[in-house]
Amino acid sequence: MFKFKPALPGIFACLAFCLIPAAALASEASDSPAVVAAPVAAEVPAAEPVQTIELKADLPPLATIDLTQSPDDLWERIRRGFGMPDIDSLLVQQQQAWYLARPEYLRRVVERSRRYMHHIVEELEKRGMPTELALLPIVESAYNPMAYSRAHASGMWQFIPSTGKTYQLDQNWWLDQRRDIIASTSAALDYLQSIYEMHGDWHLALASYNWGENAVARAINKNKAKGLPTDYLSLSMPNETRWYVPKLQALKNIVARPQLFNVSLDPIPNRPYFQTVEVSAHMDVAIAARLAEMTIEEFLVLNPAYNRPVIPDKGGASIVLPAEKVDVFLSNLEAHDKPLTSWQAYTIKKGESLDSVAKKHGMTVARLRQVNGINPKMRIGPGHTLLVPARGEAGTDNLLAVNLPVAKPTVGKPVAKSSRRTKTSSASKTPGARKPAAQAAAKPQAKIPARKTPAKKVAARRPAAAN
Repeated sequence: MFKFKPALPGIFACLAFCLIPAAALASEASDSPAVVAAPVAAEVPAAEPVQTIELKADLPPLATIDLTQSPDDLWERIRRGFGMPDIDSLLVQQQQAWYLARPEYLRRVVERSRRYMHHIVEELEKRGMPTELALLPIVESAYNPMAYSRAHASGMWQFIPSTGKTYQLDQNWWLDQRRDIIASTSAALDYLQSIYEMHGDWHLALASYNWGENAVARAINKNKAKGLPTDYLSLSMPNETRWYVPKLQALKNIVARPQLFNVSLDPIPNRPYFQTVEVSAHMDVAIAARLAEMTIEEFLVLNPAYNRPVIPDKGGASIVLPAEKVDVFLSNLEAHDKPLTSWQAYTIKKGESLDSVAKKHGMTVARLRQVNGINPKMRIGPGHTLLVPARGEAGTDNLLAVNLPVAKPTVGKPVAKSSRRTKTSSASKTPGARKPAAQAAAKPQAKIPARKTPAKKVAARRPAAAN
């Protein structure tokens, strides 16, 4: 029989063996300091006080531009009226570089334009037309109303004779209204409006103004037949017309942002430069200038249409004077008690020649020819009526040194008839331009007023003030 021996003594021995070392380790751990370092907190800088902005009850209003208020500088008025789509092409960049390389040329053109540009801008705004067109005379004639091309285009807007007649610009022995500032501007804007309505596109209208509306219409139909675009840049056209719109665009870019191109545009006052005065009697150009206390050169800059040294009384004829000279002119006219013209009609007698007539009236043959528009090819004989001085001294240069166009014979082949309106005058001095020829005068008319002391009554017509 097996005897059971109690197990308690063995169990106690085992527990003692396991617990005694553990107790010893715990005792050492409690006597030793902790070896694990606590994390060091980051140093926080002292907070600075936050700046505050005190908001006032009534803040100042934001700056605004009142488009109803007319600016003092005409250039700004022109910029506000830009309305044509821009084109960006290599030709524009090249023409822009051409203008920028000639600052002195730009300065001269701007100085010349300041007499006429306000009137043109006024007329454009009345018609609702884009003011880029006020820059077009720079392309056409460099704002020179005496510009004349080999294609016989004349004036600031460069009308050829046929188109001038279409738009009622008189071209006769006394005057050529293609050079008249007011009449030619009105005709040019009428023409531009007409061809814009024809095409519905300003670039095509400008091409028509240079090349002719019929030529542009043919180019458009040609592209339509080929299924090609019909915009300005897509048409086939002469080089002169190809350059035409880029020239205007280049000028627009410069005027729009002159600071970008380092160009300084002298301000042009946004007010009328001139006014018109109606005259009811024949009057010498030189006497009119003297009454206005102007030089003849200054007078002709505003009155370049006259072919003769006499302003004819055609019923409502008018002269153009600087605004500040109108009262001076009227006052001096009222006090003037001498004849207003020193020219008279003279009929050549049998046996007389131009030499003898010139000598008889105290003037040179060249001056007699110039005053009467006689070129070397014209045959003048008995019965022909000439304009001659009423007194011998009237033919001298110091009294009536009027810069009339010199009559010259046409050289070379006659210009073929075409729908082309103009050739660019050399006044603009751009690539491909031509030197202006002298104006060929028409044969003198027989009706020349006899010299008399005319009435002094004139009426001043003042234009409306600029907006």
